Amino acid sequence: MKMKLLTAGALALLGATVLAAQDTKAAKAPTLKVGDRAPKLQTGQWVQGEPVKTLEKGKAYLIEFWATWCGPCRVSIPHLNEIHTKYKDKGLIVIGQNCWERNESQVKPFIQKMGDKMTYRVALDDKRDSETGKMAETWMAAAGQDGIPTAFLVDKKGLIAWIGHPMELKETVIEAVLDGSFDVEKAAADYEQRRKNEAALSTIWRALGQAVAEKDWDKVEAKLAEAEKLVPEEDRDRFELIRFTLALRKGDHPAAYKLARHISDTHKTDVQLQNQLAWIILTDKNIKDKDRDLALAQTIAERANEASKGKDPSVLDTLARAYFMAGKKDKAVELQTQAVKLAEGEMKEALQSILDSYKKGELPDVD
Repeated sequence: MKMKLLTAGALALLGATVLAAQDTKAAKAPTLKVGDRAPKLQTGQWVQGEPVKTLEKGKAYLIEFWATWCGPCRVSIPHLNEIHTKYKDKGLIVIGQNCWERNESQVKPFIQKMGDKMTYRVALDDKRDSETGKMAETWMAAAGQDGIPTAFLVDKKGLIAWIGHPMELKETVIEAVLDGSFDVEKAAADYEQRRKNEAALSTIWRALGQAVAEKDWDKVEAKLAEAEKLVPEEDRDRFELIRFTLALRKGDHPAAYKLARHISDTHKTDVQLQNQLAWIILTDKNIKDKDRDLALAQTIAERANEASKGKDPSVLDTLARAYFMAGKKDKAVELQTQAVKLAEGEMKEALQSILDSYKKGELPDVD
């Protein structure tokens, strides 16, 4: 339900970079990369918004591949809508490109249910003469992407400027693309270097996991330093989060909380990062109750809620837990009720179950 980092070890802490290294070891080299000219649009029916027939020069496009059955896609939709709202009058066209949909008749009702949280253009894929869909083939498969949500940012010259998870797209990149200052050649070189580094990162990652299991902290730090050198500079801030979780694993709570404060202070508008930090402090099993800094967790969760304008059910769920653990049941129930109202599908059911527990005065266990 929640984007949680694993704190029992280093597994998954390097995020998409390392996961990709593990999954693509034997994969074919992509034929579509950052810096390449974007493929033509081959969409099916446009379900919402004015159709886009071609990618016009002088306009930038953010094309996100998604499906109604995809949980992470649902989480990213409000964020994508915020991007659409902020930049639609500045030259950015956001397109929700449905793909790998099991039942396309569900797409329009899904959009209607999302309401003002999903107001950008949405298109189905063109599955004529294509089993998976032409957009899925010429964009996703060509770029070596096998998971959704995945977004492609196309600059005003029609070149791919960025590929990745939409939650990881920085506004500075969007703004640089829009004002023409974005260095697509450097981005292409970084993207290619990242791809070449994947095999080396995978080897380091395995050694890092083993070192964590053996509690060989000197080796852990050495391997982290090795990995850090292989990651593009703009992605290195994620290592602060890794070191935070490792400090918890070592039981060095003062160091962990100091890092948490620093990360929170330097990423004030990063909703997901703030939410992860607060959630870890509230739930990590490496922290004994007497050592759990509930005030810090609440502060960080409040910051996440402010950044998301009180509209992210996952954040509200975290904040409600912080209040409940601090002995403020009524406030927890109030916040959890808001979370339930904003959630959809399976998430709504899960949050309702938590709300029921709070009303009984019980703190539910977490996975």
